[in-house]
Amino acid sequence: MKKLHLPAMRLVLLAAVAGAIAGGIAVYVTNAPSGNTRPDGQLAGAAAPSAADKTCAANAERARALADAAQGEVAAMLPADPPRNLADLAFNGPDGAPMTVADLSGKTVLMNLWATWCAPCRAEMPALDALQRDMGGEEFEVVAVNVDTGDDTKPKAFLSDIGIETLAYYRDNTLGLFNEVKKRGLALGLPVTLLIDAQGCLLAHMNGPAEWASDDAKTFIRTAIGE
Repeated sequence: MKKLHLPAMRLVLLAAVAGAIAGGIAVYVTNAPSGNTRPDGQLAGAAAPSAADKTCAANAERARALADAAQGEVAAMLPADPPRNLADLAFNGPDGAPMTVADLSGKTVLMNLWATWCAPCRAEMPALDALQRDMGGEEFEVVAVNVDTGDDTKPKAFLSDIGIETLAYYRDNTLGLFNEVKKRGLALGLPVTLLIDAQGCLLAHMNGPAEWASDDAKTFIRTAIGE
């Protein structure tokens, strides 16, 4: 039975400790792995593949190529095996209106779920902003979705205080998005990052932070968008 990749587990455990120190609601590592992971690195008990999932499975070779590109600072990114459809994941867009991943069709998305009380999330936000600044455009977007409960006051103040300039403000204050990602066997806690292709298919995922402004991350994204 395959265990979680050691670098990924190390990042998860470090993030869990930091999140506990930072305080906040007990989301981080609420069901830590007990060895019962699936062969694709997802948690046991994830939903059975749908028809859309089976269509996404045709991208398996592309996901394996991304595994080779996940080096250095992003070595904890695990390939989806097989890729699964995430087009129906729901949250609110920058204008506050409900949307889904399907509304981002046509571009590769690096979706990052974060909260202000999560210390590793706070630490990696400037790097995500830099990645969007350097590589964002018609083919690629960093979609950082804040999952704080309550109103927008705290997350917007945090982003303003640390000088976030290029990330659009995506939001879900119900924890519904996080819980859905967790239900699908992709989340242990926060931060969680999902690489989703232009058709809404999951290609890779990780739990824990990464240095997203690094050359390793940019090489990984270039591979994902076919540059």
